[in-house]
Amino acid sequence: MSYRKLSEQVHKLSNAQRSDTFVKMFRDAVRDGKFEAAYMPERFTLPKQFSRRGDSDTYQRDAKEMLFQATPAFEKWFEQTNRELASARKGGSIKPSLENIEAGLVDFKTMAAETRKKMQASYEKGRALGKGRAKTKRK
Repeated sequence: MSYRKLSEQVHKLSNAQRSDTFVKMFRDAVRDGKFEAAYMPERFTLPKQFSRRGDSDTYQRDAKEMLFQATPAFEKWFEQTNRELASARKGGSIKPSLENIEAGLVDFKTMAAETRKKMQASYEKGRALGKGRAKTKRK
């Protein structure tokens, strides 16, 4: 059996920006007993560029190095995990902007219908409040 370092495997990912997620998934798989791995004394730098909110600077994080056996079971797990991480992240809706509407990522007619519905509900709520106040003043 051949042995590999986790840092070498991280560089084989198709999307380096998901390397932190890959390391978490790798550790979960080791904990669940899907394959064998052992901690090494050194650390390695993840290729992902992290950024702080409201700051334009980026930074990198380190992770503990691990050594594992490159078995067919691991290769199968890696292929599946790499495919999952390469696809777009789930969650987060597309923000309505001029560029997104022009690109067709956001449906303008749906947005207009939602806006009309909200405006009508707001108008009716205001009318109901006004009618309620008018009735109490007359008495």
